[in-house]
Amino acid sequence: MEWTLEVITVPVTDLDRAKAFYAERCGFTVDVDAKVREGVRIIQLTPPGSRCSIALIQGMPAAPGQAGMAPGALQGLQLCVVDIEAARAELLGRGVDVGPVQHLGADGWTEGRGETWNSFLFFKDPDGNGWTVQEAPAPLSAR
Repeated sequence: MEWTLEVITVPVTDLDRAKAFYAERCGFTVDVDAKVREGVRIIQLTPPGSRCSIALIQGMPAAPGQAGMAPGALQGLQLCVVDIEAARAELLGRGVDVGPVQHLGADGWTEGRGETWNSFLFFKDPDGNGWTVQEAPAPLSAR
């Protein structure tokens, strides 16, 4: 049996503001923007090239036995790209407040590119949910 991670719920305070941030600033595709029932709205967006989407949800009760997350509580969501500098330039060009490219060295995080798999940048959405972008080599089939 295959288990695929397809959707991650991102807690936000304002669905329209978050939708604009992810669609216009991050370049995600809006797949769904639906009112499921009175008071319940779901917006699903997908990063370019990804099979995994994010969901922005308003009014949905927490699943049985689970607690909801506060807006800004989600940290460490990670996107991968083959060109970290191009990704940073695109985000900056779209108005995202993104940090410099960094790598993990002997003394912690250091500005600049690292070796293969060790180049990152970081940004937050308007609610403070934290994102990491990592440079990863292109799959062998794409080389």
